Amino acid sequence: MVHAGSPQADRPKGPAGPGRSRAPLLAVCAGYFMVILDVTVINVAVPVVGRDLSASLTDIQWITDGYTLVFAGLLLTGGALGDRLGNRRIFCTGVVVFTLASAGCGLARSTGTLIAARLLEGLGAALIVPGSLALLQQAYPEPAERSRAFGLWGSMAGIAASAGPLLGGLLVTTVGWRWVFFINLPVGCACLLLTLRRVPVSPRRTDRPVDWPAQCALVAAVALLTAVLNEAGRRGWADPLILTGAGLCVLAVVAFVLRERFARSPVLPLPLLRSRPMSGAAVIGLLFNFAFYGMIFTASLYFQHYRGLTALRTGIALFPAVAMTMFASVLSGRLARRTGHRPLVITGMTLGAAGLAGWAAAGADPHYLLLVGPMMAAGFGTSFALTGATSTVMSAAPDAYSGTASALFNTTRQIGSAAGVALGGSLLTTTAGFATGLRTSMAVGAVAYVTAAVLAVLCIPRKEPHHLTD
Repeated sequence: MVHAGSPQADRPKGPAGPGRSRAPLLAVCAGYFMVILDVTVINVAVPVVGRDLSASLTDIQWITDGYTLVFAGLLLTGGALGDRLGNRRIFCTGVVVFTLASAGCGLARSTGTLIAARLLEGLGAALIVPGSLALLQQAYPEPAERSRAFGLWGSMAGIAASAGPLLGGLLVTTVGWRWVFFINLPVGCACLLLTLRRVPVSPRRTDRPVDWPAQCALVAAVALLTAVLNEAGRRGWADPLILTGAGLCVLAVVAFVLRERFARSPVLPLPLLRSRPMSGAAVIGLLFNFAFYGMIFTASLYFQHYRGLTALRTGIALFPAVAMTMFASVLSGRLARRTGHRPLVITGMTLGAAGLAGWAAAGADPHYLLLVGPMMAAGFGTSFALTGATSTVMSAAPDAYSGTASALFNTTRQIGSAAGVALGGSLLTTTAGFATGLRTSMAVGAVAYVTAAVLAVLCIPRKEPHHLTD
């Protein structure tokens, strides 16, 4: 007998047939498109936003990173709420919050208001993303079908990343930077309608409580880490406030770990963390996001501030990097069925490392054509590895923890993005000149890619990992 509120109670009946198999993917990808678009579209807009609102470089970092900070800090909360209350319900809630917050960003008249609205956008994104992967896991149970869906999910990130700089530059130079945010409104409405009409209701597990002390410790750790990296460029690494913030960040991490060890219903059950494929792939996600989005942020500032390009021309200059992500995601999803994920992740991370190392070695003021190859290698390599890392994490998790596994993976990725942007911005202001800071940032990103390649050798199995037991 199936009891109300049990994992089986609200499970959709029957497999996804050919006639409806694309609907969950379209709905999920529409929501994910908005989330990733807001990561890349803002990079070409923030210099103009800064001039319009008289924002400092630190304010610009917070406009970029405030979104990512809340996104990363609350992803595990979003995953836990999705597992408890139903992933479709939480996904739809996130779409509503994100869409309303985008309107608030577009209407902002001060830096403080814009940062606050970006924080609210981050909350919406934190509810959308864990549910997106969990809904795909639910809709496509077969490994080959799921790998294809994850590949298309990753390619949607590539499309959004590719469209971001170009769309942002076009909007900024024609109708103004506020439309960078207003563009989310029709996408959000379409996503909500499609999800409610075509995506089945998700199972609810109301017997699983949300561990709020652990969530608060995690949010504090992510917020402190981002604040320290953002402010270090202005205050210096030896400043007492920076050192205090770093110490508090460490204490928050320790508090989270201790709480997880002794909690009855931990946010991250220890069997999940002990899984080498899951934990290894999560760290790989952190490292490649750190390298790629740090590169996009610093390169955007380089093209606009150092070379004097307009927002639109900056978007065109960045296009080779982000355009490759779309092609690489689709290709890796197809190749994975023949080769497995491990060689794809290793290849992608090696290409990314070669690309950023090439930029770092190109000199203080290289010709643009010398930067095209490195940008394409970084974009291709990151997206080529994304499908494999995603599938590794989700395949290693039991179905009952699909939302939590998705949240873990995306939390580490967004922490990587926030750290890459923050550290890149700090290096531009603390080293001997803008060009030197840029090259140092690229070299650090190359090291991150190499580390990810080594982890792929050690942690990603040759074959798809088996589910952990519930």
